[in-house]
Amino acid sequence: MTFEDFENYSYFYDLPEEEESPQSTLSIAHMISLSFYSVAFLLGVPGNAIVIWFMGFKWDKSVSTLWFLNLAIADFIFVLFLPLYITYVAMGFHWPFGKWLCKMNSFIALLNMFASVFFLTFISLDRYIRLVHPVFSYKYRTIKNTLILSVIIWMSAAVIGGPALYFRDTATALNNVTICYNNFHVHDRELILLRHHILIWVRLAFGYLFPLLTMVICYSLLIVKVKRRTVLTSSRLFWTIVAVVVAFFLCWTPYHIFSIVELSAHHDENLHDLLQDGIPLSTGLAFINSCLNPILYVLISKKFQAQVKTTVSEVLKLALWEVSRSGTVSEQLWSSENTHAPVHHCETAQ
Repeated sequence: MTFEDFENYSYFYDLPEEEESPQSTLSIAHMISLSFYSVAFLLGVPGNAIVIWFMGFKWDKSVSTLWFLNLAIADFIFVLFLPLYITYVAMGFHWPFGKWLCKMNSFIALLNMFASVFFLTFISLDRYIRLVHPVFSYKYRTIKNTLILSVIIWMSAAVIGGPALYFRDTATALNNVTICYNNFHVHDRELILLRHHILIWVRLAFGYLFPLLTMVICYSLLIVKVKRRTVLTSSRLFWTIVAVVVAFFLCWTPYHIFSIVELSAHHDENLHDLLQDGIPLSTGLAFINSCLNPILYVLISKKFQAQVKTTVSEVLKLALWEVSRSGTVSEQLWSSENTHAPVHHCETAQ
C-alpha cells in the first residue's frame, strides 16, 4: 500500500459491487493526519519556494547549493499536489479528480520520497569526499558532474516510483464514492501478494535501508578520519546536513515500519484496526518532512538567516516606498484637481 491510500487498503483484493465503501466520517487519526497535510502545504510551498529562489537565483552556483536546490525542488513539487490529497481525505476518501490525477498524485509523492533520500545520500557522500579525499574532490567535484548526477538521481527516482502510474486506479462504490487505490489485480490473490511485496521491499531497500546505511558509514568515517574534529563539528554546513538527514529518517521511519506491518495484514485481519490509525498518522508525519528543510536552514545556517533578513528588509522597504509614493501621487492629483477646478459663483436672488 502506498501512503496515498488509507481507506481502501491494498489487501482488499476484489472491487466488485459488494466492495466495502469508504467510511463517511473521519476518525481522529485521519483528522490529525489531515492537519499534518495542511501544515505541510501551508509551510512547504512558501518555504521551499524561498529556498529555490535563494539557491537558484540569488546565490553563486556551487556543488553544495545545487544539492540543496534539487532537494527543495523535490519537496516543492510534492507540496503543490497536496491540495488534491487534502481534498480526498476531507471528502471522506472520495476522489473526484479522475484516474490520471490519481496516478500522477501517487507518482509525485513517490518521486519526492526517492529523490529526497537520494539527494540526501549524495549530500552525505559529497561531504565525506570533500573532507577525506580532497585531491579526488578537487578533480571531480565540479558543477558539471553534480548536474549530471542530479539528472541520474531524478531519472532513478522516476523509475522506482513509476509503478504507481501503472497500478494506481479508481473505482466507484455503491454510494457513488470514488476511491484511488492500488489495483494490483482484480481477482488473482497470489499475484496481488507478489506485486505488493515486491513494491514494498524495493521501496524499503532503495528508499530507506541503503541510504541510511550509506549515511551512517559516511558520517562514522568522517568522525574517525578527520583528525581535527573541531573543523568538522564547527561547520554549520555539517550540522545543517545532519539535521536534514535526521529529520528525514525520523519522519519516514514510521511509514516504512507500517508498510512492513501491512504485508502481514494479508494473513492477519486483526492488524486492520492498527493500520487504519497507524498508516494515516505515519503518512502525515512523512509529509511534514517536505516543509521541515527550509525551517532547518533558517535555524542553523547563518548565511540563510542573513539572506532572509536582507530580503525581508528589502521587501518591506519597497512596500513602504510604494505606499509612500502612491500617497504622494494621490496628494499631487488632489492638489492639481483643486487648483484647476472651475470656480462656480453663486447667483443671489434679486
